[in-house]
Amino acid sequence: MIDCHVHLAALLDGGNRCYISPRLLNSPLFRFFRWKHDLPIEDPAQANQKYVEGLLSELRRSRYVNKAVILALDGVYDTNGMLDSGKTDFLVGNDYVLNLAKSHPNDFLPGVSINPQRRDAIEELERCVKAGATLVKVLPNSQGFDPANSRYIPFYRRLAQLRIPLLSHVGYEFSLPWKDQSGGDPNKLRVPLDEGVTVIAAHGCSYGLMVYERYYQTLLELVRRYPNFFADVSALTLPNRFQMLLRLRRHPELHDRLLFGTDYPHLVFHTPCWGRVGVGRLAEIIRTTNRFDRQYLILKYLGVGFRSFEHIHSLPDYQHVHPEHPFRVG
Repeated sequence: MIDCHVHLAALLDGGNRCYISPRLLNSPLFRFFRWKHDLPIEDPAQANQKYVEGLLSELRRSRYVNKAVILALDGVYDTNGMLDSGKTDFLVGNDYVLNLAKSHPNDFLPGVSINPQRRDAIEELERCVKAGATLVKVLPNSQGFDPANSRYIPFYRRLAQLRIPLLSHVGYEFSLPWKDQSGGDPNKLRVPLDEGVTVIAAHGCSYGLMVYERYYQTLLELVRRYPNFFADVSALTLPNRFQMLLRLRRHPELHDRLLFGTDYPHLVFHTPCWGRVGVGRLAEIIRTTNRFDRQYLILKYLGVGFRSFEHIHSLPDYQHVHPEHPFRVG
C-alpha cells in the first residue's frame, strides 16, 4: 500500500528552500509536533534529519504500508507571479522532496507543489516531472489562489498532458495560516477536472467543521460526473472530519475512488470506531501505535474500501465527448 498524503517539514538549512516562520513554529500545533518528534529546532540540519528518520522508521515498521508520497508545499505568489516571502509562513522546496525521494527510492515517491499563480508554473512542472515527480500538491486556502480561475487552464492542460495527478486540499485549513477559506471548496476543482486532470480531493471532501458536512453532496456529484475524480482518506479520523468517514461507510459505490492516505504527521484517532466495531477489533486498533497501520485497520474494520495510489497511474486517457458527461474512459 502507498500512502499518497505524507507531509514533510523542514527548517531553512543552506539551499534547501524550506522555511517555517517564527509565528508558525511557535503556534500550539507546531509546538506539539516539535515535542512529539523531539526536534532540536536550534539545529536545523539535525532537526530536518531527525524528522525524516522518524518518518522512515515508522514507515518501515508498518505491516500494511511500504511507501509514501512525500509532499512539498509551495508559497504565496503576488500578482506578478513572484514569491511573496512576507505572506509565506511554510515552505517545503520541490528539490528537497525530489532529492529525498531519490535517496530513498524504496520508501518515498516525490509529490511536488506548484502554485499555479507563479509565473513559471508550467516550466517548474515540466522540470519536476523530468526529475521524477508523481503528483502536484496544492493548498489553495493558504497559498492564496482560486483553483477555479480560468487563467490557470494552461497549467491544468499541461498537467493532463503529462498525466500528473493534482492533489488539492479540501475544506477548512487549520494547521497553516489561511488567506481565503473559500479555496477549499471542491466545486472549484471542476475547472481542472474539465481539462482532463486526474484530481485527488484531500480528506474525503470533508468540510472540516465537526458534524456539518457541507460538501457531502458535492462529493457524490463529482464522483458521478467525473471518472478522473478521486478523494483520499487522509485525516478522516480527526474529530473535526470523522463524520465524513462515517458517511463514506454508507456508499460502497464510492470506495473505488478513495485512495489511502494518513496526513502524517497528524495523529490517527480511534474515536470513530467506538461502538461501531467489535471489542476485540477496537482493542487491536488501540494497541496499534503505528499511524500507517492504525489508519489501515480503522478503514478496514469500519468497512470503508480504498485503493493504493499506484492505481491512478494505470488509468486510461480521458476523452471529451459531451457537455453533460464531459469525460469517459477512452
